Amino acid sequence: MRQLLTDLNANIDEPMTIYDDNQSAIAMSKNPQFHGRSKHIDIKYHFVRDQVEKKTLTVLYCPTGSMLADLFTKGIPKEQFKKLRELTGVAIKPK
Repeated sequence: MRQLLTDLNANIDEPMTIYDDNQSAIAMSKNPQFHGRSKHIDIKYHFVRDQVEKKTLTVLYCPTGSMLADLFTKGIPKEQFKKLRELTGVAIKPK
């Protein structure tokens, strides 16, 4: 995303943010130590960790019920759909 924005002459100086509901993945991205439980993960998959260390990316926790991407990627219950739709600004909450 950063490269695309740079190509469009929109340079970004601040770290980009990824919202994740997996707290283990967030911990692995912030902690460069080797853990026995993560030894099966190949080095080439540590891109996010490298970007966090370079301060070009931040990973923050977002509760599962508030993940906006679920609106487009999963079948979700009607009430959850309405909540996420409102959070995106696509639908106006009725008065």
